[in-house]
Amino acid sequence: MKKGGARRRGGRAPTTARAPAVRIKTAKRRTASSTQWLERQLNDPYVREARRLGYRSRAAFKLLELDDRFHFLRPGARVVDLGSAPGGWAQVAVERVRPQSGRGRVVGIDLLPVEPIAGAVLLRGDLLDPAAPAALCEALGGQADVVLSDMAAPSTGHAATDHLRVVALAAAAFTFAREVLAPGGTFVAKVFHGGAERELLAALKRDFTSLRHAKPPASRSESAEIYVVAQGFRGRNDA
Repeated sequence: MKKGGARRRGGRAPTTARAPAVRIKTAKRRTASSTQWLERQLNDPYVREARRLGYRSRAAFKLLELDDRFHFLRPGARVVDLGSAPGGWAQVAVERVRPQSGRGRVVGIDLLPVEPIAGAVLLRGDLLDPAAPAALCEALGGQADVVLSDMAAPSTGHAATDHLRVVALAAAAFTFAREVLAPGGTFVAKVFHGGAERELLAALKRDFTSLRHAKPPASRSESAEIYVVAQGFRGRNDA
């Protein structure tokens, strides 16, 4: 399998054969940076595969690759997708846990509206709202087996500031996960390298039996993002 592809369990690897490079001329109303972004999107094999397979974002392949490695999206699992817009991760979760069978459940929450996804319950709200854990558990029909967070704050262009903002979101997601995860559950979140994540990692090591880091192939090489995969939740212990 080529590095650019993501293999789905029980399926074949998506085709990511290299296509001729697309070049975009800078238009009067388009900045050089926006032109570069557009060129990168048009030439990105993951973007092409997302369109071909019906995923709403290339980020879907990050979750596919993480699950192929760590196997946390099991059929029948109850999954929460934090910051679910535009819905790529929720689509993958539905494929893997198969809620249509009547056992699994996928619930997403985001401040932004998300177009409906067959097999998923999509809530509009703020994960920092004190009422959010109860609302999600009600939609799940119980505690969660997996909590996912691919949240990232809009970039400021200042690396240190962006790092702090992403780590703060991951910490908020972890605080939320401790409220809804069942013992033995899994927490997956995006963080950035930079040092501020040390306190979060220490808390994850305390509360989970296994903590690993991963940068899936679908994550752009120039990006500082990595994912933490914490498995074996020990159960909430505020003491």
